[in-house]
Amino acid sequence: MQKHPILTTVIGSYPFPGWLEHASKHLEDFGSDDIAEMQDDAVTSAVMDQVRAGLDVVTDGELSRFDFNLSFYAFLDGIDRQHEPGRRYGPPAHDQRGRHQIVGEIAAPRGLGVVAEYERLVRLAPPGLQLKASVPGPYTLAGRIAPGGDYADRYAVTEALIPIVGDELNRLVEAGCTMITVDEPSMSCYAYREDTERLVDIFNRTVAAIYGRCYLGSHLCFGNYKGRAVAPRSYQPMFPAFLELTVDEIHVEMASREFSELEVIEQIGQRMDVGVGVVDVKSYYIETPDDVLSRIDRCLQYVPAEQLSVSPDCGLSQTARWASRQKLENMVAGARRARDSV
Repeated sequence: MQKHPILTTVIGSYPFPGWLEHASKHLEDFGSDDIAEMQDDAVTSAVMDQVRAGLDVVTDGELSRFDFNLSFYAFLDGIDRQHEPGRRYGPPAHDQRGRHQIVGEIAAPRGLGVVAEYERLVRLAPPGLQLKASVPGPYTLAGRIAPGGDYADRYAVTEALIPIVGDELNRLVEAGCTMITVDEPSMSCYAYREDTERLVDIFNRTVAAIYGRCYLGSHLCFGNYKGRAVAPRSYQPMFPAFLELTVDEIHVEMASREFSELEVIEQIGQRMDVGVGVVDVKSYYIETPDDVLSRIDRCLQYVPAEQLSVSPDCGLSQTARWASRQKLENMVAGARRARDSV
């Protein structure tokens, strides 16, 4: 991986274009070739928005998924998918999302589809770009599967998913992917009430086969379903235990929290590189390049520029595309000014 000071990137997801959101609700009107073409067009639009913004590292925007993790359940055997949620109306919250029921042994004989996503990204992206793939971790994926049968609790479901996710990560590296983020938002959301050393052990066993073979990161946030957090928004419960994650970089959300606990990046920087969210995906205030420059300057008080990357706080899937474009353009402009001054 080519890395320079104050790298600019995104977490993974990008907003659906309006036409794709409409089409995804009427897939019965399209043939398989139509759908494949739509996926290509959608990924191309996400890539080109990132290229025009000037990002150093781009993703496919996760635009062939229904959500950053929801589509993965279609690849799993042993579950009865999408049981009805307990609540359908009113303000959005996680109880409006159904949980899958276990009906047999959990397996993924066809993999999880991320390798095909990466291969599509390679095919569609302009040559010479640094490309990144994002994969949800097993503890987060287990959250949408109701325990049952031979799987007594969430940890038992997680154990079944560890080799599945690990195999997908290994095949990603074999496909040539040099930069991977394993997203475990559930770990960071529930660290305040769970055994953090157990969570770290789960993560490290999941990535054991690829650590050292690619540039590996993890994104720790407090949830962003419909632009809403789902946990106490403090990093204090995670550290120092999460410093034992076997990764090259940890990314933390800061902009939406007014840079509270920014000093935690000094601890992280003593072990690995640091990614910091410097634009707020939950707000429609468009940060100016001056805002971004000021925020990066604050980060540089704790970590050197060579160890710092900047991005939005979280995935952009819950932020309108017009705002996402402008936020990214201004983020890059501010980061370039910061880079020029170091």
